[in-house]
Amino acid sequence: MRFVKLFALFSLFLSGVASNSNEICNDDDVPQNNCISFTVGSGTGCDWMCSYCASQLGTNNYYFPDGVCSYQTGGCVGSPVAGKQYSCCSV
Repeated sequence: MRFVKLFALFSLFLSGVASNSNEICNDDDVPQNNCISFTVGSGTGCDWMCSYCASQLGTNNYYFPDGVCSYQTGGCVGSPVAGKQYSCCSV
């Protein structure tokens, strides 16, 4: 019985590690949060990037570690570059 409980706990641990292994920001200045990374194509603007981050992270409380986009009165603004990989992280 004890072995079954240990196995179940170990399985839960492994599934958590596998599912989050690519979603952790490793920025020394920022606490570790859930993050997603993506590459944008030509003509993609910050409005799309902000909408994408909000839907993927499940929150409107997020940030871009490199500051490419920010929310200002009237919407999400910035100057993303096509082909570059960007990340956004929940707060």
